[in-house]
Amino acid sequence: MSQNIKLVALDIDGTLLAPGVPYDAVPDDSVVEAVAALKASGIVVMLATGRMYPGTAPIANHLGIEEPIICQQGASIHHPNGELRHAYSIDQDIALELYEFAVKHGYSLAWFDHERYLVTDMTPAAEFFAAVSGVKIEMHPRPHESGVKATGIDIVSNEQSSSDVHRMLEARYGSRVALLDFTTVTAIHEPRASKGNALAMIASDLGVEQSQVLAIGDGINDVSMLSWAGYSGTPAHGDAFAKDSAKEILEGEGVSGVVARLLAVL
Repeated sequence: MSQNIKLVALDIDGTLLAPGVPYDAVPDDSVVEAVAALKASGIVVMLATGRMYPGTAPIANHLGIEEPIICQQGASIHHPNGELRHAYSIDQDIALELYEFAVKHGYSLAWFDHERYLVTDMTPAAEFFAAVSGVKIEMHPRPHESGVKATGIDIVSNEQSSSDVHRMLEARYGSRVALLDFTTVTAIHEPRASKGNALAMIASDLGVEQSQVLAIGDGINDVSMLSWAGYSGTPAHGDAFAKDSAKEILEGEGVSGVVARLLAVL
């Protein structure tokens, strides 16, 4: 394959970590060695994840990555030391309306910025996100009064209702918000907050062309960067949205296909 890749952007969960591993797992030796080989050849390697920074930093440290880190689906970008480089906050009028929507329909809500994670109720979805993000859950019945300016809001419903929540919010706000659907969660961010936009911003800062970028991810939240990058791949277990957007399907069990693609860059 003819390629001139100078920047590689990698999702974490389901990409560098196989599905179903414990929340505190780190990438295995094959991933560490592949990343080290890319770095040694002068290729920039960075992470692009839905996690908050505290849960991303141990992965970056384990891999020896010292580049900007895309967190919260692109809602926040951090310097390697954790300092906030850029953030997109949800319009606060919309954020308040989202809180009222959740209360009206009896749904739980998570409200967070790049440091704090507030929830109206304890749910398995909230516990999982807090665990992988390395943050403490703060119970707060009225998070809009907490002083936290939300970069992300999750409405936690159930498998039967989540698609209806998406449709209602899309009809109400259109392009004024970015929506992502997970099994029981509808995630809301500022419309410019996406992994693809964040990756484009960093590539521009580094002087790297779109055609020189490889992105790898496994889910719907990776679609924006898989579509934007000149090269992109998703593991064989990637979801239908990732497979529709990626230029390649990476065959192999677990992370083996990802590792093979990284080594192929060399």
